[in-house]
Amino acid sequence: MTETVISIKTEKTPNPNTLKYNFNRVILPTGSAEFLNEKSAKLSPLAARVFQIEGVERVFIGTDFIAISKLEGVEWSQINQYLAPKLEDFFESGEQAVAMTDDMQESINLDDMSDEEKETVKEIQKIIDEKVKPAVAQDGGDIVLAGYKNKIVYVKMLGACSGCPSAGATLKDGVENMMKYYLQDKVEQVVELKG
Repeated sequence: MTETVISIKTEKTPNPNTLKYNFNRVILPTGSAEFLNEKSAKLSPLAARVFQIEGVERVFIGTDFIAISKLEGVEWSQINQYLAPKLEDFFESGEQAVAMTDDMQESINLDDMSDEEKETVKEIQKIIDEKVKPAVAQDGGDIVLAGYKNKIVYVKMLGACSGCPSAGATLKDGVENMMKYYLQDKVEQVVELKG
């Protein structure tokens, strides 16, 4: 019987309080999940283990990585010294990184929208999926479409993007300009929803 060696590559993100840990395997086949505290991590055996480390503020799980945000004033060495055994324990367990539930998948309520608005939401989602998500995933984050009304696109920034000093510039200079370019008169502004 051969064992698969799991390699972990640590990568800095634009957020100084978040590090990205890349794995050589898929840990979450679809989507992403963010856990803001130990209580919320009950659906994630991986995040629950990481939250056992003192100083961890947030855990974001992507397809083949986790992004860990630390509390201000905590040194990365304090977290990293305990992380390897937690990850080893998780991978040896054979558990899923996240036990997905139906209510975890957020979706936009399209009921009160006109056909034109529904079509615009589809176009916005396509731009986010094809052009924005790959870029923010490289930095250990994710962006989720949270709503669209009166030519304003509402998004949630997750993982390393949440609380990042560059998030405002990413939204205005990147996402908003891209939306205005591709959707011209349908989008005037992109706004981040917190929490």
